[in-house]
Amino acid sequence: MTEDICLVTGASGFVASHVVQQLLESGYQVHATVRSIKNEKKVKHLLDMQAKWPGKLTLFEADLLKAGSFDAAAKGCSVVYHIASPFFIESRIRDGQKEVVEPALKGTQHVLDAVQKCETIKLVVVTSSVAAIFGDNADVQNMKENTLSSEYFNTTSTVTHNAYSYSKAIAEREAWKYYEAQPNPRRWRLVTINPGLVLGPSLSPTSESGSLSLLNQLLRGELFLGVPDLWFATVDVREVATAHLRVAQNPDSHGRYILADKEMHSFVEFARILRSLAHSSRIPEHKLPNSLVRLCGPLLGLSQKWLKLNLGVKFNINNHASVEELKIVYRPLKETLTDHFHSWSVQRKSQ
Repeated sequence: MTEDICLVTGASGFVASHVVQQLLESGYQVHATVRSIKNEKKVKHLLDMQAKWPGKLTLFEADLLKAGSFDAAAKGCSVVYHIASPFFIESRIRDGQKEVVEPALKGTQHVLDAVQKCETIKLVVVTSSVAAIFGDNADVQNMKENTLSSEYFNTTSTVTHNAYSYSKAIAEREAWKYYEAQPNPRRWRLVTINPGLVLGPSLSPTSESGSLSLLNQLLRGELFLGVPDLWFATVDVREVATAHLRVAQNPDSHGRYILADKEMHSFVEFARILRSLAHSSRIPEHKLPNSLVRLCGPLLGLSQKWLKLNLGVKFNINNHASVEELKIVYRPLKETLTDHFHSWSVQRKSQ
């Protein structure tokens, strides 16, 4: 049945893999796009899902930068989950325009061009980010009651300052432009999921998600001298995937949903939990003094401007809509990091 076919873009990625798995577990038929079906390492977990759910998962090759790339995969679908978008930690981005902005913007355009051509599609769920709402933690201090809220859009990021955040903001704005440009009555509705830092077990050993590489640095002992006083809006990858499905199951879902625990968590809290799990003295349990972090910032690829706007800055989070409308129950950080650590350990052994 057409209404049971869902398209998931970037299906080999960290979040998308979980969305594919939860869709299959719920009985849906899935069209999943990957950059290359021949890259066995990257698609092995999807091939395993094909074997487990015969006839339910079809893989398509698609390139974010290539027009017409998603047309074949969109055919016959009723729901599109557009998740494909590059995510790298800011300090590792060398060319913001090429590495994150172009793929995020062009990818959104090419997916929505396919949606425009496909009469069966009734809902598009775009995986955005809290980065589309704010660029630096200090931005939230200008929001009402120092609280992160979905009514705001990130206006402070640029291609040279918080390039990833900038890419998410312009890609999400583009999606809303496409939605608004439809003739009335609109055929398809648009909902965005805006997760915080996504953590938890990865289904693939090759995921390049920036959130995973952040914890990898801790687990590999690269930050043994201590961690900066940084605070994050966090969420478990399984809650993010569930939210995608709940949006489609709830005809009243609308607008943007912040997916994050209502309490922020600090980098040192991550470190202490992982240290207790790994029993490793190379994982720190203390914060570095801010003055030292500022001094070493350039060596870490962090500008003084970025440090000033993020170091030690925390805020409140309004996740009310995800709890009330999508019935999301946020699991404790310790459970998320425990499962994250076990999955990391298993994958490291298999490499």
